Parts: sequence; structure tokens; C-alpha cells
Amino acid sequence: MNYAAIRHRCAFTDCYALSKEEIEVRLTAGKEVEEVFLIHDDPYIAHGGPWKGKRERMLPLAELGCTRIWHARIKPPFKREQYYFEICGEGERVILAEDGIYPPDEWERKGRMKQLFRFPWLNGADVFEVPSWAENVVWYQIMPDRFRRGDPSRPHSKRLKDWKDGSRISHNDFYGGDLCGIIEKLPYLKDLGITGIYLTPIFKSNTHHKYNTADYMTVDPDLGTEEDLIALVERAHSLGIRVMLDAVFNHSGTDFFAWQDVIKNGRNSKYFDWYFINGEEDFRKEGVGTHDGRYYSFAFAAYMPKLNTNNPEVIAYFTNICKNWLEKWHIDGIRFDVGNEVSHTFLRSLRTSLKEVSPDVFLLGEIWHDSLPWLTGGEYDSVMNYPFLMSINDFWTNDALTAHDLKCMLGRLFTMYYTQVSRVLFNLIDSHDVMRAFTRCGGLDQMLCQLTLLLTMPGSPCIYYGTEAALAGGDDPDNRRPMPWAEIESGKCDEALSAVKALLAVRRDRFSPSGDITFLEEAAHPRLIHYAQTSQKGRLEVFINAGKEPAEAPTGAVLFERNVRGGMLLPNGISILA
Repeated sequence: MNYAAIRHRCAFTDCYALSKEEIEVRLTAGKEVEEVFLIHDDPYIAHGGPWKGKRERMLPLAELGCTRIWHARIKPPFKREQYYFEICGEGERVILAEDGIYPPDEWERKGRMKQLFRFPWLNGADVFEVPSWAENVVWYQIMPDRFRRGDPSRPHSKRLKDWKDGSRISHNDFYGGDLCGIIEKLPYLKDLGITGIYLTPIFKSNTHHKYNTADYMTVDPDLGTEEDLIALVERAHSLGIRVMLDAVFNHSGTDFFAWQDVIKNGRNSKYFDWYFINGEEDFRKEGVGTHDGRYYSFAFAAYMPKLNTNNPEVIAYFTNICKNWLEKWHIDGIRFDVGNEVSHTFLRSLRTSLKEVSPDVFLLGEIWHDSLPWLTGGEYDSVMNYPFLMSINDFWTNDALTAHDLKCMLGRLFTMYYTQVSRVLFNLIDSHDVMRAFTRCGGLDQMLCQLTLLLTMPGSPCIYYGTEAALAGGDDPDNRRPMPWAEIESGKCDEALSAVKALLAVRRDRFSPSGDITFLEEAAHPRLIHYAQTSQKGRLEVFINAGKEPAEAPTGAVLFERNVRGGMLLPNGISILA
């Protein structure tokens, strides 16, 4: 047995509260392990005598590249639990305790002081609870300048590019999309099957993307007014659509009042410590980059000076900003840009304050990597699951990978965090920061295969505006083309729209965020993805042929299919059965 592969850490990671009554216990071990038993009970149950514990078989939860994760869910009747593991494989049986691995005879040696794992107390106030509504949302990301020009009479501060001209896009282009345009198209989103919209920044700024904020309480006049925002939220809510705004607190724009005061008064500014300024006076030096270290900024962009979120004044200021957003506009969620660089102190304080105002507010961090430190209950509810996008992209770009490899990739992603987090992970296949899915996939067929995975996996999936219409686009800024309304209204996008709408209907009617997913491997077709979900809604089976050869098409009650002909599931074929 490979002892080095056996891992369990009680605190936070492998033993945690699922609810106020139930805890989850996980163990990682090599694939040679055949059985795992959890020996557990209340630590004080023996009343001074020898503690024995009840023996319970653990179940496999996920298979990774070289290991397997086992788990058990238990309801401690007295809110606390003590435990150790019995691990069996290759004709060997060992004990795992907090201080290491033991053969049974050594474990039972007379006089041994056994160091057991312990879950001290299931405090209800410490249970990580995420907004339950977020499990069932399908998000739609909108860059307002590029979505819809709803008020053509609105004066604009910038010269607008022709909406139909999506070629040679630069960072200096403005198309004139606004909040009125979003309101106008909310019925379109409702009909598509969208239940949440995530707006990239809408506050006053001199760029099209508005990630260099000048005023965090003023809607950018090019996008509309505060009244437009209130109307947007109210109309969205009336249609059952949630609204999430983008918070850029890692950095401000150079037009932000605090930075302007620093530029004017230097070290005498009372806002000097709101930023990370390293030079004496040369921080005022003109330049597009900050590689010289005169001050810290986002990604060396001089027009985005980095805010000091360790500073109590900064924490208080932006906490009040968010509370105002919730109280005045009744938004449902906040997405935090560059969410991994904001201080943990800031986020812990902010979460406490915002959950007091709106207990169901959804707090989403933009983090592109393993995010466990931010997802243990005191900071974000969820993060943008870019590893999901990367994993399925890598599977489709490497024909040597099998469906088993994909199963292991996804198994890792959906066991990185607490179960309640996995159910609300913000999954995506494209965004304003990466190449558009249609272009990355090389066409509609493969894009729909990846969308099928997106919409039949745990989490809160997000569709980037235009993806449902197969909008093309390379890397930033080409991935920010204007929404192709003329093509949509002429029927040119009907094939993509019909398929996406049908997949969203399967998600709405048949998928359950709490259902169990089992991968079923097909030996004859190593790149045929086949998995099933069982839940209170019944059984859902998904087949996606990512191979180059046809496979026999499955039979049953068809909910969705594509590229199925003559009883065969063709390459890039999809079949979803009830």
C-alpha cells in the first residue's frame, strides 16, 4: 500500500460542516486501496472507559489521476465527533490517526496514547452557508457597452463605432451600449432561459471596460442613470432574473478622488496610505507602466493604482459603498475583480457587514486558481471556476486524453472545496478575459459539446453574451465584439440559439444541483464521455462523443441530441436522455 498517498487533515479541509446537523469526512488514498472504514463516535461517550467508536464503511467520492477520494456523511447526535480510519488494500490493513499510520498490532499496543482526529463542536454560527438560490441560477455575463444601444438619443462622451463593425477592435473603441438596452432585451434573456445577469463595471470611468473606476456610486453617464439601474433591477426581478454588479476594489482609476488628492498633495495627502507608493515624488511620473516600482498597480497598468486593502479606512470606505449598493438598488450579488489580491482582512470584515444587510447576497471572487483560503466560510461564497474552462479546453485539444482523464480532471475540480461551494461554483467556458468559446472550439459543434458539460455539471453556469449566438472573437480585445443583433433578428443565428435554448431547458427541468454524478466509461470508445445524474428529478444520462469515430447511439427518452444519424453518435455528437 502506498502510504505516501494517504492524506487527511481534519481542520477545514477534510472534515467540515455541511449543515447544522451533518458533517462531511473525506480521505485521500492510492487507487490500490479497496475499502476504507471510519471509526467514529462522541469523544466522551465511554464515560471514562476505553473509547471504541462505531465502524462505518466510507464510499468513493471521486477518482483523481493517481488517487481516489473516499467520504462519509455523519450526524453527530451531540454535535461533536472523534474518529480514525481503517484502510484496506493489497491484503494489508492499516490505521490512520492524527499522528500517522499504524499496523493494527502497534495501534492496539498496551499503554499507547492514541491521537485521534476530532471535530470539536458543530457550531451553527460557523456553518458555511451559501445563498441557496445560487445553486439554480444560470448567469449571463454582459459588458454593457457591447450588448445593446437602447437609448440612441443619449449624448456620449466618446465617438461611437458603427455597431455592425466588429472588425479590428481596439481598447479605445466605444459602441454605445447602455442600461436601457439591457432592459429592452431582458425578455430575450428570459426566453433563452437565463435567470441571472452579471454586469461588468457600470460606474463612472473613461474606458469601455470601466475597470478603472473614478466614482463608485455614480453610474457612468454613457451607460445611463441611477434611475436606469433601479429600473433594470426591478424589471429583472419581475422576470425572475437576479442581478450581480462588478466591484473593483483591488485598484481604482487615476481619476478616483483619493488618487487625485495624492497626486496633488503627495505625502501630505490623508489618502497617501490608501495606496502602495514606493517613490518619494516620482510616483507622479507619466508612463503607461509601473515596472519601475514607483507604485504598485494592477498588472503594471499605471492607470489602475493598487488600493491598500489592509488599511482600515479603505475597508470602511468600500464596505459602505457595498452596503449602499445593496440598500439603494437591491442587487443580488457582487463580483470582486482581482479577488485574490484583496486582503483577507478586508474580505472577512466586508462579508460580515454585507450579510447583516442582505443575508442572501452572493459574493463571488475572481480567482483563477485553487481558492480554498477564500472559501472556508468567512469570505467569498464562490469563485469564477477558470480551472473548469482550462480542463475541458485541454481535453479537447489533446486527443491522447481519454474520458477517464476528463473524469479525473473534473473530479479534482469538484472536490477542491466544500460540497456547498461546489454547488455554486461559477463555471464558464468563456468571458471578457479569454478567447470566445466559438473561436477557441473551432466551430459550433465542439462549442455545444462544451456547453453541454457546462450545463450538466454542479455549479452556477455562466454564458458570456453572444455565445448563445455563436459570436466569434479572439483574445482581448477581440473577445468584446458588439452583440450581433442584426444577425440574430434575421435568423442567421437560429441553429446556435435553438440548441443553447434546448440545453438550458434540460438544465432547468431535469438537472438537480444536489444530484449525484457517476461517470460510466466506454471501453470501446475511450473518448466517449458518458455520465449519469440521479436526483429527485429522476435519472439524466449524458453522452458526448469527443472521439474521431462514430459510436453506437444510446436509446431512451431523448431530451436533446445533435449529430446523431442512422443510430450512430457521430464525432461531436451529443445525446441527453431521461
